[in-house]
Amino acid sequence: MPTTFAARMRRLIGRTELGAGGWMLGAGGWNRDLAPVSRFSNFDFRLFPSTQYPTPSPQISAMKVRACIDDDLTAIYAIQLKCPQAARWREEDYLQLARHPLGTILVAEVEEENLPRIAGFAAFHGVMDEAELRNIAIDPSHQRKGIARALLAAGIRTLQESGARRLFLEVRASNQPALALYASAGFQVLYKRHAYYHDPIEDALVMTCDIASPNVAVAFAPDSG
Repeated sequence: MPTTFAARMRRLIGRTELGAGGWMLGAGGWNRDLAPVSRFSNFDFRLFPSTQYPTPSPQISAMKVRACIDDDLTAIYAIQLKCPQAARWREEDYLQLARHPLGTILVAEVEEENLPRIAGFAAFHGVMDEAELRNIAIDPSHQRKGIARALLAAGIRTLQESGARRLFLEVRASNQPALALYASAGFQVLYKRHAYYHDPIEDALVMTCDIASPNVAVAFAPDSG
């Protein structure tokens, strides 16, 4: 259990609240009821084929992943509100993380009718050689087009460049599309947190990935979706 990461986070930036979805800095932290997870009867963790994560649709003429700027925050918050599986943050939480020296927020920008539009985002926080995926969401009109995979891959590359070796995240136990993505990228389940999420109440699965492993590069090769 990565208690050392939680301890580092508290020492470096205190117990600042960055939203109810955060499992390092949110209410309860790591003190909630934890249970190790060894098997799941309702989910198949086999690698999914590339057709599970298709390339952007013909309606999207171009897509790029870039670091967010302040002008993106309203669009990021609007996407969160459309996605019930995303962590429930306030708009100022994103601003706080974006301006934190250890924070990274990436956005996926698509071209629609020659106009740029934010289609999704991913928020990360790193400490020393470990990092956390704090939040990720894709606009419903652009889901299942490979955007989440592109954001996760870009985030991992950014974290690798900063010296991170392991990435943690949490996800609702019922969010099978996200579980499929994370499993195909090499994430493994560490623990289940009982009744961690609210509206509705649901268990959270804590997952981790050794992003220093060469297998991560294989998982995000172009033919993997």
